Amino acid sequence: MADIRFTLNGRAVAYAGSAGDRLLDVLRRDYRCTSVKCGCKEGECGACSVLIDGVLMNSCCVAMGAVEGSSVVTMEGFRETERFAALSKAFGDLSAVQCGFCIPGMVLAAEALLSKNAHPTEDEIREGLSGNLCRCTGYNAIVNAVNNAAKEGNGLW
Repeated sequence: MADIRFTLNGRAVAYAGSAGDRLLDVLRRDYRCTSVKCGCKEGECGACSVLIDGVLMNSCCVAMGAVEGSSVVTMEGFRETERFAALSKAFGDLSAVQCGFCIPGMVLAAEALLSKNAHPTEDEIREGLSGNLCRCTGYNAIVNAVNNAAKEGNGLW
């Protein structure tokens, strides 16, 4: 057993378990971060996306030992920010949400992209979202929503 210390959504936490446990499982089971979904368990769908030190990662492919000393952000933490409000408005305005399963990962992917490139091209947006699968909405509405958030973000990114 290890005592793994990290920051989760701005709060210092310590996980007393195996360093080999999957971050996805620990977030859902121990910290009730239900926005982190189990989709493929192989890092292919993006439903389990989180930000680790600002980098978009598939939590199903991250061992707990790898987050020691890191900052982990899930939708539960990100939804409290102004940046989330801008993205949420854009997604809602353009009907870029259907079932919602992929949306936490899509929004975190958009945040990761916009935090590095506040004015991405359509191709850059598509590349930034490429690790996240959507089966309902289709990508055009989501790409347009990210584009609108970037344009109307009033300097948030």
